Amino acid sequence: MRITTWNVNSIRQRQGHLLDFLRVEAPDVVCLQELKTTLDNLPRAEIEDAGYNVAAVGQKGFNGVALLSKHPIEDVREALPGDAEDQQARWVEGVISIASGVVRVASIYLPNGNPVDSEKYPYKLAFMDRLIAHARELMRLEEPLVLAGDYNVIPELRDAADPAAWEGDALYLPQTRARFRALMALGLTDALRACDEAPGRYTFWDYQAGAWQRDKGIRIDHLLLSPQAADRLEGVTIHKQERAKEKPSDHVPVTVRLRA
Repeated sequence: MRITTWNVNSIRQRQGHLLDFLRVEAPDVVCLQELKTTLDNLPRAEIEDAGYNVAAVGQKGFNGVALLSKHPIEDVREALPGDAEDQQARWVEGVISIASGVVRVASIYLPNGNPVDSEKYPYKLAFMDRLIAHARELMRLEEPLVLAGDYNVIPELRDAADPAAWEGDALYLPQTRARFRALMALGLTDALRACDEAPGRYTFWDYQAGAWQRDKGIRIDHLLLSPQAADRLEGVTIHKQERAKEKPSDHVPVTVRLRA
């Protein structure tokens, strides 16, 4: 079973890239972030024609997340619990039914948090606290769980080509990384790092300052696995070639392979 996460940075602008990826790579499940559209403008028919069911939460011009699955999607949750007043479209969760059982998958677009001296950073930290609380409840289900998405967190020095450039940034502040470690401490496994300890494994290259051409990337797109999912882990692929395409997203897809 292959599960992909991808911040497409506008599904309308990246529709061709997405449909090509679905055709060529054909993952079982795709977790999309930053759709930047309402659901009435989602290319649902084209995605369904490619063989995928869709569960999505949209927002005009901002945010937006989706689950695409070749298999039925059940028990869909369209918001991260813990703040009934939060209207930002940053979470969709569902249970994917396969022949051997079920896998619970969430597509997450965690807040960026910049500038840190604004209300955006406290919102990011509060969102992470809610994520930790919800993940703790999900872990009690003792089922295969994949929390996939754009976390806007650089976990370690080796996850940035130039760590000094990110000092003081919300993605790399000690409070941010401490909460990420608290999330991991629930018993989750970072799928990429379980398979590959090398530096230079990036998932995002900024559009500015020739970041892609100079390979000045960072790793902020993560797939975190419960023990039941980690037991099935076979490998992880970063689809770096997507960043070299014309008018790409600044993120690339990352795929985890789990034994079915």
